Amino acid sequence: MDCLFCKIVNQEIPANILYQDDKVLAFMDINPQAPFHALVIPRLHISTLNDMTDEHSELVGHMIKTAAHLAKEQGFAEDGYRTVFNCNPHGGQTVYHIHLHLLGGKPMGWPPYQETLKVPV
Repeated sequence: MDCLFCKIVNQEIPANILYQDDKVLAFMDINPQAPFHALVIPRLHISTLNDMTDEHSELVGHMIKTAAHLAKEQGFAEDGYRTVFNCNPHGGQTVYHIHLHLLGGKPMGWPPYQETLKVPV
């Protein structure tokens, strides 16, 4: 399989790993969008959220719990943080291995981008 994140899981590509266990791996994003920006990925390859089955529910819960643990460990859990899953092109997914973005260290606005939304009338 030619998946970037699978290569990180298999230690074929280096990453700044913050946390790992038998289910997930967390590492710093190489293109940070906040003072702290990490990715939490499952060791199991699942391409998109649309490919999940009922058996994956506990795994995704573990990903979220890992993100909360990292936010606390990094010292911004009480101030707040953002977690984001992107799905497919319109959702902004660029690596087709599900991953949870953990962003913190600054106030986050909404919407998360500065573009003007053009909504048809």
